[in-house]
Amino acid sequence: MSSSDNTTATGGQIIAKMLKAEGVDKFFGIVDGTYLQLFAHCVEEGLEMITPRHEAVAAHMAGAYARLSGKLGVCIASNGPGVANMLAGVAVENVEGNRVLLITSARRTGIAYPDRGGAYQCFDHVGVIRPMAKWSATCAQAERIPELLRTALRKCYQGRPGVVHLDVPENLINGACPAVPILSPARYRNVHPLAPVPELVNRAADILAAARLPMIHAGSGIIHAGAFAALREMAELLHAPVTTSWAGRGVLDERHELAWPMVHIEANNALRNSADVCLCLGSDLGETDWWGKAPYWAKSGDQTFIQVDIDEERLARNRPNDLAILADVGLFLQMLTDALRERSGAMDLAAREARVAELADPIAKDRATLDQMLALPAEPMISCHVPHICRQVFADDAVVVFDGGNTAVWGNFYTAILTPNTQLSTPHMGHLGAGVGQALGAAAARPDKQVYCLIGDGAMGFNMQEIETAVRHNYKVIFLVLADKAWGMVKINQMFALEPVKEMFATALGADRTGTINTELGEIAWDRLAESMGAFGARADSPETLRAALDQALAADRCAVIHCQVNPEAHMMAPGLVHFKAMHQEPAGE
Repeated sequence: MSSSDNTTATGGQIIAKMLKAEGVDKFFGIVDGTYLQLFAHCVEEGLEMITPRHEAVAAHMAGAYARLSGKLGVCIASNGPGVANMLAGVAVENVEGNRVLLITSARRTGIAYPDRGGAYQCFDHVGVIRPMAKWSATCAQAERIPELLRTALRKCYQGRPGVVHLDVPENLINGACPAVPILSPARYRNVHPLAPVPELVNRAADILAAARLPMIHAGSGIIHAGAFAALREMAELLHAPVTTSWAGRGVLDERHELAWPMVHIEANNALRNSADVCLCLGSDLGETDWWGKAPYWAKSGDQTFIQVDIDEERLARNRPNDLAILADVGLFLQMLTDALRERSGAMDLAAREARVAELADPIAKDRATLDQMLALPAEPMISCHVPHICRQVFADDAVVVFDGGNTAVWGNFYTAILTPNTQLSTPHMGHLGAGVGQALGAAAARPDKQVYCLIGDGAMGFNMQEIETAVRHNYKVIFLVLADKAWGMVKINQMFALEPVKEMFATALGADRTGTINTELGEIAWDRLAESMGAFGARADSPETLRAALDQALAADRCAVIHCQVNPEAHMMAPGLVHFKAMHQEPAGE
């Protein structure tokens, strides 16, 4: 425990000292006078301030930083317009389940909460953010800053990660605050993984040992627990195939014989219907998991379902549980491994191995079918060439970011995840433009690793200004902009949806009724725009020119943008779209 030498401090100084005690070493936001005492003291305490050019990007940077580093992501925003700009980031990072603390300034006490009427740069921050965050509160008195920040930090580490928000008036941040002892985290929140009830671990071990064909479904909980080695050991001990949520992709090296990559959707469905026991670890079982319902999963009466999660509200929410276990998945796996080793003689591994081999055969066939597209004429490129070549060029532990619509689909289907926790996306929101901030946050979290982002030209238009941020902070991210000059996913949907009713839209579609409505975009020279901000820029329109551009970008040793000209008609026909369309329909269920 340490304390200030003075009898008074500023609110910002108290917050900065508490963040340092929590182990925070980086924070993200834009400088502003309303919280000068906060960011100045954070820097004084040794925290690095990373400043993008838009507040929402700060939230995406904080979320990616938290997911890849295992630390708390902290971002700040100033009252009124700064908080308004931050809202998109709050929504995305909370839904994606990233551990982010947002601290905002508010107008001085006495004119806000409620608004006195006509206050400048003032709206109800907490009223707006509370429904989209884990927790949101304001501080009305300087004396309560330490108490409420401790509450916020407790919320950050309780249950499923998300965005926690504390709003502090500018006169409290910048004004006098009673100096208080700075407590270590262990004195106001739990700092140990949540242990499962041993009896439940033993029950799970009995069920899994006796199973004919057990499987594991892994989600982001594995990432937040850092339980990659424990997951692999469990899968091998049980000889249990591992499927994942989209957010959990790559928690097991996808070259492993027990990895069922999410892109092989029919193979995943077959496994989930064949397994008599499923061990679900840290997954929400949401819409992209088909809600855990038939016909994509076995009916609950035909499959014993064991679910382990850190958040009690997630247990049995979308699929009935036969055994629900509230625990940190990493600690649970450690205890389960010990219990199963005592039961190793009860497992018929030979039978499991034979059945797993049968179920794995369609994965290789599906991969071969997908890869046939790589042989198609490639000037301009078919979109699959970009992720395929990137996977060959970048290191196995490079971080890849998938951003936006059809580009994210192409990227996922042609990028194998070879090292745990090396992919970022927004699979719950499908949020365009977030990948730019995620890539910068990845560079902040892993400065010694390669980072690249696959992004469409529509999505890149949201946050292109952040290339200057990358240059300023010496983040050597490589952005590959797949340019088709259209809102491609919207365009293909319109083409199918409008076909049978085109006679109804003579004015919107034009006299020949062959077009689509407002789906076309203009030309932007992404390489030249990048160069104007100090980054390296290059163009590619074939696999050969792309390889050369990547070599040049890596040699440039700074942020780079490669304008990738792709075939616009082929780009619309991203693989697996029929499955995504089906995903939005309610499964048949029981």
